[in-house]
Amino acid sequence: MPISRRSLLAAGAGAAAGIAAPAAASAAAAGGATTVRFTLDAEVLDGGEQVTSVTLDTARLGRIDPASLTTGTFGVHAKATSPIPIAPGDQIFSEYDLDRTVTAARLDRRGDIVLELSHAEGQTGGGTLGYILSRGRNVRLDLVYTITQHAPLVVRGRGPVTVERFVQGRLVNPEVDAFRYGTSASGMKYRLFAPSSGRGRRPLVVWLHGGGEGASLPDGYYDNETTLRANRGALGFATREAQRVFGGAYVVAPQSTSFWLEDGPRFAPLIRELVHDLARRHAVDRDRIYVAGCSNGGYLSLKLTATYPDLFAASVPVCGVVTSLQPGGPTMVTDAELASIRTPTWLVTSLDDTTVPPLPNTVHAHELIPGSLLTLYDNVVWNGHRFPGHWSWIYVARNDPSIDGTHIWQWMARQER
Repeated sequence: MPISRRSLLAAGAGAAAGIAAPAAASAAAAGGATTVRFTLDAEVLDGGEQVTSVTLDTARLGRIDPASLTTGTFGVHAKATSPIPIAPGDQIFSEYDLDRTVTAARLDRRGDIVLELSHAEGQTGGGTLGYILSRGRNVRLDLVYTITQHAPLVVRGRGPVTVERFVQGRLVNPEVDAFRYGTSASGMKYRLFAPSSGRGRRPLVVWLHGGGEGASLPDGYYDNETTLRANRGALGFATREAQRVFGGAYVVAPQSTSFWLEDGPRFAPLIRELVHDLARRHAVDRDRIYVAGCSNGGYLSLKLTATYPDLFAASVPVCGVVTSLQPGGPTMVTDAELASIRTPTWLVTSLDDTTVPPLPNTVHAHELIPGSLLTLYDNVVWNGHRFPGHWSWIYVARNDPSIDGTHIWQWMARQER
């Protein structure tokens, strides 16, 4: 017979934000009842971060018999809500309140129980970010997961064990957690990945996020995490594959206080200041500093190389904005600026991009930037899933663009100032 439902909702946004909960796993005096803490295990897919499994801190209970674990032993319910108030009539995409499907239950090497959860590109109910339409912003959702035990665990030497309470711990993502927080002298927040120890100076890759990953200062929202959780742009350059290509590289992901497009001439010197500061404080090779960015960040990549011709060894603007996205609006990067760029530049976009149309933006920039390279895709498809045409940064994050057999990361790594 199923045992009675015993569960505990995490205590509000604090647990979702990673504040450690008390009591990892403690046996109660009667009946072998226990309290077990759990973590939310996340991965950044090409379409953004999702919670892909839950790990229960059960190793301290003893040796659990794997035969007592099935996909029906535990149930998982997930609720995700905005961390900031949403006005009536406003829209936020990706909030949810539903049961997550457990696809596998297993023991890891420590003896903790891992509940694998159904997840896939475009699947609702596992994401960690929500997009607020009126603000044009992604925000990290408050996640409250509820674990319910449906059948007892068999612990060798103890017999059946029923968990009395489940306490939610932090969100764990090794790729995101490998980047540490920082703040520049101007107050701009950033996340920095440092290469493994080694001798000599290393390259620096500057990743500039898209418009949806900026701060929302009127709401007091400046988390500096959406830059890593929304897509694999910065994370791609921190993978083992990319680190081998670059011989170990620092990767920095600054976060705009608004939109890069809102005031590029003001943000450009702030990025230069950040680059100089990192080069002073870390073993950065000043002749191998690269800039790459998508959409808003693609625009700022172009603006930076037009403004500071000697700062970067190479530039990769992805679906970058050149002309105003509003009818009759100002040109964001002038023809004279584009023609003045001498930094080696490889532009990437997709023909079906309806957010930043390729012809008046990326293709136009390619025609004017001397010696620039261009990869123009028909659409954005990765691992069989078709993404919106604007998401061509997925290809750069996977080192897919190539010309004459040379892929984009290898091309970047060969450039020196």
